[in-house]
Parts: sequence; C-alpha cells; structure tokens
Amino acid sequence: MSYDPTSTEGLPADARGRLAQNRAGLFTSDLSVREFLLVKQAGFDPLGLVVGSSIYHIGFQQSNWNQNQEMDILTQAMYHARELAMTRMEEEADQLGADGIVGVRLDVGRYEWGADLAEFIAIGTAVKHRGGELHRAPSGRPFTSDLTGQDFWTLLQAGYRPVGMCMGSCVYHVAHQGLRGFFSKIGQNVEMENYTQALYDARELAMERMQAEAQGVQAEGIVGVQIQERSHGWGSHVIEFFAVGTAVVPTKDDHIIPPPSMMLSMDG
Repeated sequence: MSYDPTSTEGLPADARGRLAQNRAGLFTSDLSVREFLLVKQAGFDPLGLVVGSSIYHIGFQQSNWNQNQEMDILTQAMYHARELAMTRMEEEADQLGADGIVGVRLDVGRYEWGADLAEFIAIGTAVKHRGGELHRAPSGRPFTSDLTGQDFWTLLQAGYRPVGMCMGSCVYHVAHQGLRGFFSKIGQNVEMENYTQALYDARELAMERMQAEAQGVQAEGIVGVQIQERSHGWGSHVIEFFAVGTAVVPTKDDHIIPPPSMMLSMDG
C-alpha cells in the first residue's frame, strides 16, 4: 500500500467527523494522566486518537510434517496486514497535521464469523511539537513509537528521538517428533535439539528483519524491543515470532541522563 498523506480513502463518515472535531481543538488520547502530562512537558501537544484497521484473510500453506521451515506465505500475510493498519493510522495522523504518534499499540483480533480472518489494529495518540521543530521520520511520515509517555519523555531529555516503529515477523513450522525419537527419550533429561534449533532460527529471522527496518530509517538503535510468540490458530506446530521496537536517532552529541528521583507511593 502506497502512502498518501492526504488520503481519507476507506475512512467511515464518522471517522472523518471525529478527525474534524480534533482539528477544531478537541483532542482525544489513550495516554494515562501521567503520560499525557509528561508528553506535554516534553513539548508536544496531543491532537487526537488515530486508528488504522485491516481485516485480512490469511491464506493456507502446506507444511512438511517432519521439517523445520519458514511459512513464507503466512509471514508475508502478517507483514502486509500490519503495514496496512500502520499506514492508515499514519494517514489519520497526517490529517491532523501531527509530527508523530506515541503510545502505539498493535493488536490482532479474531472473530467467530471467520476462522481464516483476522483484524489487525494500530492505535495511538497523534502529537505535534509545540515549538514547530521537525520530528518526522526520514521518509517524511509521522514518527511512530510504542514507548510509554514516561519513556518518551526520558528519551527526549537524554538527547534522542524516535523515528519509527520497526517490526520483524517470521511464521515458522516446527517439525513433529517421530515415534522412534519420542520413545527413545522417555524417562530421560535431554535437550530436544530439533525444537531448540527451530525456535532459535525463527526468533533470529524476526530479529534480523526488525534490525533491517531500523537501518532503513537510518536509526542508531532500537529501544523497548519485545519478542512475541503466538500461534493465531494455525495449530500447535506453527508459531509466529514477532519482534517490534522503537528506532531512535541522537539529537545532540552529549547525552546527559537526568538523575532518578525517589518517589513514595501513597496507594497503600
């Protein structure tokens, strides 16, 4: 899907009305109160909640019962569906004149009316720098970040800024163990080398692809990396490994870390 900052294609009429209210001055946000105040203190004003959605039919791919292998068709489906959701969320942010989107969440939902269908949702709070400083990604799109408001503030204070969320996906078939191998290991403490290698390989592919995306946006590094494992209903031997984090670049040469302050919780 090509990126069009002026596009409202596919937006429901109610979504256009919601964005019009945001442009008129009424912001919405999924940030907590603390996150909202820290984002404001960092020099950014929340503009509105932005959403991207894609309901995607995930095709079928035959696997070899006794072979470790990547399921390329499924990997591509998961990539493309997330990209559609992210792009639509970014286009909504452009409608608000945002510099970026903070607190981004990527979710996958399934519904009873379609066993092969999944909804990919991207949601976050669009923000704009109060001083007019350029904070967009090198591609010209709004930056995206899944950091909390507290981490976003700390990152900026230390002389870094986010340029975009980077993702890596790998859907992998883990070979089944034959009966001979199963019976030979009964009652023993022994590593299951086949399973170990399969999960190693799949995680490494996801991590490598995430890092390649970071290099594509000229990032210095990736913070807040998470590696998620989900089967998405494909069966016990097909797993998606999904790596995601926020790519960052330095904004100054010296990176002075604010000293931590002690806080006493009054919550009991």
